Amino acid sequence: MKKVSLILALVMMLTSVLSNVAQAQERKKWSPQAKGAVIGGLGGAAAGAIIHKRNRAVGGVVGGVAGAGVGYAIGKRTDNKRKEAARVAAANRAAANRAAEARAERAALARRVDAAERKADLAAQAQKQQQQYPAMANGFAANTPMMLTAANGPVAAGYLPNESYGDRNKAYSTSEVRRKSW
Repeated sequence: MKKVSLILALVMMLTSVLSNVAQAQERKKWSPQAKGAVIGGLGGAAAGAIIHKRNRAVGGVVGGVAGAGVGYAIGKRTDNKRKEAARVAAANRAAANRAAEARAERAALARRVDAAERKADLAAQAQKQQQQYPAMANGFAANTPMMLTAANGPVAAGYLPNESYGDRNKAYSTSEVRRKSW
């Protein structure tokens, strides 16, 4: 009779364990506290039954309760460590993001300052050139000798030197043509 009840208990246990596999719903994961309590309870029950030889049932129950409590505490500690590590990692990511934004902002500011300095330099060069060559304000040169003193040279400015400007018999002093073609 005892064998029949043990076999039926085993069949019922296997049926209940395997019936959850056939369900289509998603199972929730076990928390570290629950895992620790179950493992500690089973280990404690086994240890209690082995240790208490006169009454193994009482030893198993006491060992199971004690093991479950210790396993729960260990699982809680593990969960707290995991949460603290996640919190620290999130804080580090946030600090890194803030630092990256600050670096990007400083780089953008430096680019704007450089652009403003270049613009000011170009404006200063244009003003200096306009003071040096006042007749060139509209794009035409007043006289050629002023063009020869340009810092970049007359050819770089887009002009060819004509020493005899205004003389109709000479085109350019270095050219073969002796009269203006226009």
